Amino acid sequence: MHLDPQFQAVYDERAAQGAKPLYEMTLDEARAADLAAVQADAGRPEPVREVFDESIPGPGGTLSVRVYRPAGQGPLPVLVYFFGGGWTLGSIETSDAICRSLANAAGCLTVAVGYRLAPEHKFPAALYDCFAGLRWTAEHAARLGGDASRIAVGGDSAGGNLAAATTLMARDADGPAIRAQLLVYPNTDYLADTPSRHENTDPLLFNNKSVQWYWDNYLTSPDDGQNPLVSPLRAPSHAGLPQALVITAEYDPLRDEGEQYAQRLRDSGVPVESTRYPGVAHGFFAMGGVLDAGGRALDQAAAYLRAAFAGDGAAHRV
Repeated sequence: MHLDPQFQAVYDERAAQGAKPLYEMTLDEARAADLAAVQADAGRPEPVREVFDESIPGPGGTLSVRVYRPAGQGPLPVLVYFFGGGWTLGSIETSDAICRSLANAAGCLTVAVGYRLAPEHKFPAALYDCFAGLRWTAEHAARLGGDASRIAVGGDSAGGNLAAATTLMARDADGPAIRAQLLVYPNTDYLADTPSRHENTDPLLFNNKSVQWYWDNYLTSPDDGQNPLVSPLRAPSHAGLPQALVITAEYDPLRDEGEQYAQRLRDSGVPVESTRYPGVAHGFFAMGGVLDAGGRALDQAAAYLRAAFAGDGAAHRV
């Protein structure tokens, strides 16, 4: 590997500390370690004009959402964001720094959805929660200071998978309208058999075993992997989906399936911007406090969202 010098420093520190892969920990240990690492690498969270939590009805009970309102006159465009963590780890706290940065830089109201986790809640629990969060946001946008006609969805890793699947659900359910999707190194195919899936085996990084551990937690049966709402790459049609920004990392087992999804969207007539960040691995988007590349990716995502919200959206809305 030819790692970015800043990422190399992170890697060397992990090696010196004898970091253990999350899949070798108990579930509670992995969840605590994941959150601690994310918060340490994200840097100091940006102040936002207003941040507040709400409880909303979900398909399996009450869901928590966190709303980030930046400075500026409303109604503001809206980003509904789904945190990463392989459907197994993570919480609203995991994506707190990302949501703050995107709210400020993109000038959008940002709503983080606290979906249920696996293995306690298997597919489709997380996805149904995310869709419920999207619908609630669209219905309550005006009260929150948002513009329901300018909504985007986004997420990193499993959150990117949930964002992609949510756009499929919204298209087929005739709404809510989605202006754009932000997919950061998303899982797109349970059955992916790609070079990046085979090449990335380093236990100090998110690797091929990590991917399988998360899938095993999320799915009740491998047969679920054929479902397009699990594997968006396998959807019979991608026509009519919202415009997309797809961000991938060079040393990531999910790299190729993310880029394949970007190409599938293009082939279906969906406007797509796709960027591979060199020298970094899975997770870098949440590491803006220690990686310049993470900061650049956040800036790119914010600029993309600003442009998407500024357009009329007629060709890109579900």
